[in-house]
Amino acid sequence: MSLAQDLQNLKDRLTSSDRMPVVFLGHGSPMNAIEDNAYSRSWAELGASLPRPQAILVVSAHWMTRGSTLVDVSRMPKTIHDFYGFPQELFAQHYPAQGAPDVANEVVSLLASHHAEGDDTWGLDHGAWSVLTWLYPEADVPVFQLSIDMTKDLPHHLEIGQALADLRHRGVLILGSGNIVHNLRRMKYGAKPYDWALEFDGMFAERLMARDHAALSDREGLGSLLTLAHPSLDHYLPALTIAGASDAKDEVMFMNSSIDIASVSMRSFVYY
Repeated sequence: MSLAQDLQNLKDRLTSSDRMPVVFLGHGSPMNAIEDNAYSRSWAELGASLPRPQAILVVSAHWMTRGSTLVDVSRMPKTIHDFYGFPQELFAQHYPAQGAPDVANEVVSLLASHHAEGDDTWGLDHGAWSVLTWLYPEADVPVFQLSIDMTKDLPHHLEIGQALADLRHRGVLILGSGNIVHNLRRMKYGAKPYDWALEFDGMFAERLMARDHAALSDREGLGSLLTLAHPSLDHYLPALTIAGASDAKDEVMFMNSSIDIASVSMRSFVYY
């Protein structure tokens, strides 16, 4: 089935639903924020198919904390250019969306057992705004971010998603941004994907389809393949949170099922 057909099915299904989908996007290079390519076009098409949210909660690979889960409660989150060595055009990009402090403070309460705290010093890092600029180019939907606690093991991040799931019934789009495979140490421009990258990406898709979240959050079971795919887990954890926010009634749609620069999976998925 083509992406256009999948997006039409998504739109038809959501027309009769009173709950928001949950979305994970493989964001890849920051350059995707300004380049017209297959990834950015697919994000724009997805944005046109999604219902308009009341607010967007973003779980990005690029806001890492230790020992707490922070929630951005600012009224006007700043655009963070958390990269270097890219063209000035990229540093000139801004995503001037308002924050959603009322909803964000409710999320702090929802996640009280997960040591959540409000924070007004972060904003929107490139994991958030590089995809939002295509999903909602007018920046007219309030947005706030949730950090990932790097001291917690994989099941914790599934639990975060489970705790957030009720927001779907309140017009909140829960958006994860990372990559299913992300090993920049092994990247090669113009090269074929590594076998281990294809293996991890395919395994993830199969187990996600089977709703085998326990396997996807079993560090020991994933073994050395997880270490190859993710020398650091920051880009993997948002995918677990999005999986946790889904339920058995959801259908799943995959997008951009490809490996970029040999070692970065651009696979994205939508639960609806």
